[in-house]
Parts: sequence; structure tokens; C-alpha cells
Amino acid sequence: MQSQARSILEAAKHGPLQSLTDREMDVREQPMTIYPRPKRVRAWVRFGPEAVRVDAKLVRSTPLAAGIEFRAGEQTFQCWVWRNAVRLYGE
Repeated sequence: MQSQARSILEAAKHGPLQSLTDREMDVREQPMTIYPRPKRVRAWVRFGPEAVRVDAKLVRSTPLAAGIEFRAGEQTFQCWVWRNAVRLYGE
């Protein structure tokens, strides 16, 4: 976990955490699922141009995107990524 936190914080130096826009997710047309018990996942995220794979919680999703949350040290990050950038543990 310490190694992942260091990787995340190092990547964060390269730019802000990227997140999909409402337009990209087509939020007006796509249904959204909110998970009362978030699922554990591995996901690719980007800080500026730097990609890093993180252990995260899947907190909501649409057919196209996944809303995830992950921590590094005392910081909690939240973003939307393409659904195919996320894998449930055990997949």
C-alpha cells in the first residue's frame, strides 16, 4: 500500500487528476447505479499525462463509465474513468 501511495503522489506531481466530463459519460441518456456497498476494483487513472493503476472503490457507474474513489496518504481522490479501465478484484 505504501508503494501505491508513493506512485499516486508522484503521478499527481505531473498534473491534476483527470475525470470524464458529463458529455463524455452521456449522463442525460445513461442510467446511473450507486453502490451502497462499494466494490473493490483496480483501475487506471491519469494525473496529467501520467497513468497509474490504483486500488479503488467503485462507488457508482453508468454503462460507459465508473465513478471511483481511492486514497494516497491522507488524500482521497474521486474521478470518473471509462468502464473498461476498471477490473473487479478476482477478474
